[in-house]
Amino acid sequence: MDFIFIEELRVQAWVGIYPREKAAPQTVEFNLTFGVPDSAAERDDIGDTINYAEVIERIRHELLNRHFNLIETLGEFVVNLLFDEFGAPWVKIRIAKMGVMKGVRRVGVYIQRGREGISLPPSAS
Repeated sequence: MDFIFIEELRVQAWVGIYPREKAAPQTVEFNLTFGVPDSAAERDDIGDTINYAEVIERIRHELLNRHFNLIETLGEFVVNLLFDEFGAPWVKIRIAKMGVMKGVRRVGVYIQRGREGISLPPSAS
């Protein structure tokens, strides 16, 4: 399995349980790695892979139009988006809220998921 990665994608998102987090979107940083078919490299055809530009735009659109109480729920939403809409067989995601607490640069969550029957590759960590 080959992998695509997207690093330091910053998106405005509605996420949080506190009134200040419900009043305005905040910057959330994503680091994503997801599996793609080996055939993409073999045939040199964008139709055989996952278009990362489409993934980025889809995430941006969804996060501006939804509110998530928990960053964990936001993460599961993005994982399922990659599984269901883009056909990714495996996803690793790291999401961080930026500067939400004094003296803390980031607070976030890591999630790794493989589709049923697909094991998590150790080399993709």
